[in-house]
Amino acid sequence: MADVSQYTLPNDTGVCLLECTNAFNALTDREKLYSHYISQASFAGGLIVLIQTSPESPGIFVLLQKVFRGQSLEDLKKVASDNGINEEEFQAFLIYAAGFYANMGNYKSFGDSKFVPRISKEKFEKIILNSEAAKKDGKIIQGLWNRVSDRIFSLEDKQKELGLGDKGTTTYFSGNCDKKDADITQEFLNKMDISAYNTRLFKTEDPSTKIPRYEVRLASSDTQAGVVPGYDKILGDYQFAPSGSTESLSFKVTRGDYSPLMKLVCENLTLAKKYAANENEEKMLEEYIKSFTTGSLPAHKDGSRHWIKNTSPIVETYIGFIESYRDPYGVRGEFEGFAAVVNKEMSKKFGDLVSSAEHLLAHLPWPSEYEKDKFLRPDFTSLDVLAFGGSGIPAGINIPNYNDIRQNEGFKNVSLGNVLTSGYKDTKITFLNEADKELYVKWKLPSFEVQVGLHELLGHGSGKLFIKGEDGKFNFDIEAVTHTETGQKISKWYEHNETWDSKFTTVAASYEECRAECVGLYLCLSTDVLKIFSHVGDDADDIIYINWLNMVRAGLIGLEFYSPETGKWKQAHMNARFVILRVLLEAGEDFVKIEKLTGEDGNPDLRIILDRAKIISVGKPAIGKFLRKLQVYKTTGDYDEGKNMYDFYSDVNDTCEPHFLSLRKIVMARKQPRKMFVQHNTIVKGESVDIVSYEASAGGLIQSFQDRFPSTDIDNYLQTLWDKDAPHF
Repeated sequence: MADVSQYTLPNDTGVCLLECTNAFNALTDREKLYSHYISQASFAGGLIVLIQTSPESPGIFVLLQKVFRGQSLEDLKKVASDNGINEEEFQAFLIYAAGFYANMGNYKSFGDSKFVPRISKEKFEKIILNSEAAKKDGKIIQGLWNRVSDRIFSLEDKQKELGLGDKGTTTYFSGNCDKKDADITQEFLNKMDISAYNTRLFKTEDPSTKIPRYEVRLASSDTQAGVVPGYDKILGDYQFAPSGSTESLSFKVTRGDYSPLMKLVCENLTLAKKYAANENEEKMLEEYIKSFTTGSLPAHKDGSRHWIKNTSPIVETYIGFIESYRDPYGVRGEFEGFAAVVNKEMSKKFGDLVSSAEHLLAHLPWPSEYEKDKFLRPDFTSLDVLAFGGSGIPAGINIPNYNDIRQNEGFKNVSLGNVLTSGYKDTKITFLNEADKELYVKWKLPSFEVQVGLHELLGHGSGKLFIKGEDGKFNFDIEAVTHTETGQKISKWYEHNETWDSKFTTVAASYEECRAECVGLYLCLSTDVLKIFSHVGDDADDIIYINWLNMVRAGLIGLEFYSPETGKWKQAHMNARFVILRVLLEAGEDFVKIEKLTGEDGNPDLRIILDRAKIISVGKPAIGKFLRKLQVYKTTGDYDEGKNMYDFYSDVNDTCEPHFLSLRKIVMARKQPRKMFVQHNTIVKGESVDIVSYEASAGGLIQSFQDRFPSTDIDNYLQTLWDKDAPHF
């Protein structure tokens, strides 16, 4: 039976306001209008994540919106009290709702594990069914509750975390799909040269033959057959025989997934286009609108090309099906969109880092042949987020994720400054001694700024993929370039229709995050880098130490995101950091130690010891050697060797010291809740825009969603999409 406490959000979960008032107020009226409509598009598109997360999430959202829209929180609290629900229980109800909104679903955006209310089903029901909304529309509220109540509280094995087949819950695939179906479909998509980023997969069976039939559904506002720009032909019926089989399977490519929400996104992007600052922004938005209207991924790629050219904008944005972390197969993108205002002071530091990039790339532990033929200087800015629609808000981003564009045309990096300053302050520091805690408090944020900068720019921005083009030509000298580990000629590469994601699938996201984190650790040792961020002398040494110590600590805390039941990691970044911890432990010489002890509370505790005097002599060679292997396997598309190595370091077991499976129990007992963000809203007033702020509390977060989606039209859109999907789950 599941330990319910591990699947609830504590009542004292921190809530932060993502402060952007000063940055927003400094914009011109035109820039405010542009950012407002981009924000509206982002938040509308962010609702798609509900449909991408779990079968019940759209229904829970509609239910909560109706209940909270029906009366004030104070009045609802009185209803709860009148029905025997105490203050602590009502707070648990609010924290669950706030957590649901913050994660855009009932699974954690960081960790992919389900969370359930910290209040009984009976008391939760009393609040819902005695609310003002239930009094006014009892049949609708009762109907919604009947459909979602069991799933809200269920902790059946398959529902405890996101996953494919019997490994968990996903709505990127219909409920009857497993990894075999994903493999077959990926082979079909590769053959058809169709990207999976904006798709979902639905399987049905012929009742008489039991032969599967697959529907690949593109996201678009258009629902009818027609032309999809960028493809000769894509929509329609196909017969495809997978490798090793002579039997053809039926595939149908359709569009119209999330249609009413995609239409809302397009309407707001069209309004934003009226206030674009330049031609690149106009063309960027035109292509995004074309993509979201027709289902064309090539149009989104064209929009991304214009976005790359739009350097140093005052208001930055990106929107679409972007990150593939939560697709259990690793190739389908979760929707996200953001509007943010550039922080000029911090952006100057990142600009200086970009200017030094070619010099720094030469210090990475692989030959120059493994780097892009020409470094494409990216735009790198620090942003204060105004609006971020999606399941969670990262600290930094390197986009676009299209490998061909990143390798041949360029990319951008963004560091989300107000996310760093408000969301990454630890309320309680675990697993460090007192002296390290003092340094950690002082230097964590400055060191993390350095790590984020290096991770995004020179981590995700470094390295080359060896590709054999459709014309048979290679993008590297196949006669001269040798394998870094074997010294032999290169014998593996990517075919023209293969990408990093399609080749490495389930391991791709975490493997790439690990590579980027290693680059950050390796290059933060450079005095040139530290000077860019104004760190010199003893301060610079402390920055290095805390950056490495933070990575080791994160690797240990990462055990929270490992599932012993399935043997799977639930979060790509934390898997990556655990792998790095394993590598540093393997380096020996007592460089890293994890000590068991009894804490001040009398319960088992852990202490991390990192010998700072050995970072250069032991840590750097260990990370450099591992990083070189990560790169060569990525560059050559050597999935087998890369996955074998990565799986080895990802393994959590008790067969050898320090017995990580046992240590996990201590980590879980001392885990800290992840903070939630309340975001501003904006309201058009004539030819200008006002910004609305909220209290940094569960109630403030809930209120922000009532203000953001006041119309029941959104409820109806989600209800329609939920009903359409229901037969597949």
